[in-house]
Amino acid sequence: MEQLYIFGTGNAAVSNCYNTCFAIKKEDEYFMIDAGGGNGILGILNSMNVELSRIHHLFVSHEHTDHILGVVWMVRFIGTRMKSNQYEGDFTIYCHKRLVSVIDTICRLTLQGKFYELIGKRIHLTGVDDGETRTILGNQVTFFDIHSTKAEQYGFTTVLQNGKTLTFCGDEPLSSACLPYAKNCGWLLHEAFCLYEERERFKPYEKHHSTVKDACELAQELNAENLILWHTEDFDILHRKERYVKEGAPYYHGRLFVPDDREILPLTP
Repeated sequence: MEQLYIFGTGNAAVSNCYNTCFAIKKEDEYFMIDAGGGNGILGILNSMNVELSRIHHLFVSHEHTDHILGVVWMVRFIGTRMKSNQYEGDFTIYCHKRLVSVIDTICRLTLQGKFYELIGKRIHLTGVDDGETRTILGNQVTFFDIHSTKAEQYGFTTVLQNGKTLTFCGDEPLSSACLPYAKNCGWLLHEAFCLYEERERFKPYEKHHSTVKDACELAQELNAENLILWHTEDFDILHRKERYVKEGAPYYHGRLFVPDDREILPLTP
């Protein structure tokens, strides 16, 4: 049975939680998606007992700081394990093709040469096309351009062991062009910047984001069985879960999750 390891749930400006990133765990391996904005990812992985030696696949959705800067720390510390013979195999980082040079440049400018030299040898920056399918942890993963209004960004859809689909929409509202990737999905992973009732305070539409109400209405329209909301504000983090579920429940009738950082969700029907 696969599990969803939720490392962070916040948007770019949070200070009470970590930036949104996660992993799909299958057996004892992890497919990691984004790494947040800094070395906080290392403490989160440690606290959740996620061994770096079990992460061989990382997908970076786009270039924004809250998604990409943690990648440098992943490269550095996985590289450290490679150098000390504590990491078997290679480490592959997937992203859209124009992001490859960005990640390479950041690593070249910030890492010691002994770590940077691993790129192209045991650390691979692998560009993918819109609609391209790769096999990761034995599952078919199809990447797609989300048609971002801010920066080129990809999401993905994958088929789990139980035959259900899981679709990650990136950190903007799902584009109408991408609806086929999410229709009737088992799990929909969608951003929700804030409550609809607080839209005047947080201005989600100006930032090209959704509210809880918007995301729930979309999930209902798509007939998604399970909906996970994240990439949120964090001003009332202690009550976020109950407040978001309360607003979303009238609009979405499937299973609604508003996870906290470091939660683990079983990806069951």
